[in-house]
Amino acid sequence: MRTLKKLAILAAGLLVSASALAAAGGDLQQAGTDLGDSASLQRGAKLYMNYCSGCHSLKYLRYSRMAEDLGLSEEEVMDNLNFTGVKFGEQINVAMTAEQGNAWFGKMPPDLSLIARSRGSDWVYTYLKSFYLDESRPLGWNNKLFPNASMPNPLWELQGLQHAEFGELDEATGERPVAGLKVTQAGQLNAEDFSQAVRDITAFLEYAGEPAALKRQSIGVWVILFLAAFTFLAWLLKKEFWRDVK
Repeated sequence: MRTLKKLAILAAGLLVSASALAAAGGDLQQAGTDLGDSASLQRGAKLYMNYCSGCHSLKYLRYSRMAEDLGLSEEEVMDNLNFTGVKFGEQINVAMTAEQGNAWFGKMPPDLSLIARSRGSDWVYTYLKSFYLDESRPLGWNNKLFPNASMPNPLWELQGLQHAEFGELDEATGERPVAGLKVTQAGQLNAEDFSQAVRDITAFLEYAGEPAALKRQSIGVWVILFLAAFTFLAWLLKKEFWRDVK
């Protein structure tokens, strides 16, 4: 049963990744998310709420729904994941006001409820790993995948400080493109653990974009099993009906 679920997730992921790659126009790293891994979703929720929810809301997701889907208790969610003090049944919004967002970032940071659906999980995963220090930018950071992004690296403490390695000068633009990225000062996590942390956040955002997907996948497995059983019974019935017809 778990194998069938993974195959279904893989097929959907390949379709989303292909469309996201075409839209981005560049190389994307494979996220490798697994919505059937509840531990990964729980870790992703914890990381997102601690490192991302201060600026980015998830207005189409409620704390109560997240708790139910991810196997968390109301106490766990309210004590560890709710930093705005709203009620358990409320949506996941930010305490930041529009005026504060405009003052700090030039605009209010966007809601990320549908980011994994619109951009694709591979894009989100690659984006979170593509920040690098850039003193020419107002916030001191830039992003290889999404140049001139108006936000700092939210995970720099985990990843460390990353710098860009530039390629040959492009005479047409007068700029040197970013050829690669290199961590020059280690963070709290090594490269493998950081990749897993980003994968967990990506999985959580993938879930947040369509919470019903978890239940739909579990129901889908039973539907497939029912159709297989029904087909077998129909074959037996047909065999019985035609047994004396020769």
